[in-house]
Amino acid sequence: MEKFTKLTARAVPLPLNDVDTDMILPAQFLTSTSREGFGEKLFRRLRDTDASFPLNQEKFSDGQILIGGRNFGCGSSREHAVWAIAGGGFKAVIAKSFADIFYNNSAKNGLLLVTLADAVIDRVLADAHSGQYEVTVDLEKQTVNLPDGSAFSFDYDPFRKHCMLNGLDDIDYILSHKSKIDQFRRQQDNNRFFSTLGN
Repeated sequence: MEKFTKLTARAVPLPLNDVDTDMILPAQFLTSTSREGFGEKLFRRLRDTDASFPLNQEKFSDGQILIGGRNFGCGSSREHAVWAIAGGGFKAVIAKSFADIFYNNSAKNGLLLVTLADAVIDRVLADAHSGQYEVTVDLEKQTVNLPDGSAFSFDYDPFRKHCMLNGLDDIDYILSHKSKIDQFRRQQDNNRFFSTLGN
């Protein structure tokens, strides 16, 4: 998993509430268990039916921070939706709120989700339409900085923060404690051995 520490990037506005995982990645594209290739299917239905959809506009082509509304990522628990967002070049999503399962899936896959107050999101959504709006997300300090110099703090789970800062998925995290695990196993083996001798 790629490390996330601090990112300054163009913001892409998606002024919609209740963006579900089928909207993010339509069900007909759930054809693989590999993480590769889903980026081009991101918001495919909306992109095919709305020429003005943000991801169809050249000014947002290099955006890496997606700005959403309430209840982003609701619907089914498909992890593929997270893969599609990451495959589409996004490293962070800032929204008013997120569905719980989507939030957990994102953290495990290196996609940072940030929740900010409604008024702040509304302001960012309005200003980001210019296509020249850059936002800085600092995970270490847990702040979002806007172009006008204003800064807003956000909460983030300490364990997930540690994993994101160090580029560790769940398996990597376990392996990072391999020496302690091996030591514990040796101790358990020794205890069983001496317990056998005592009998």
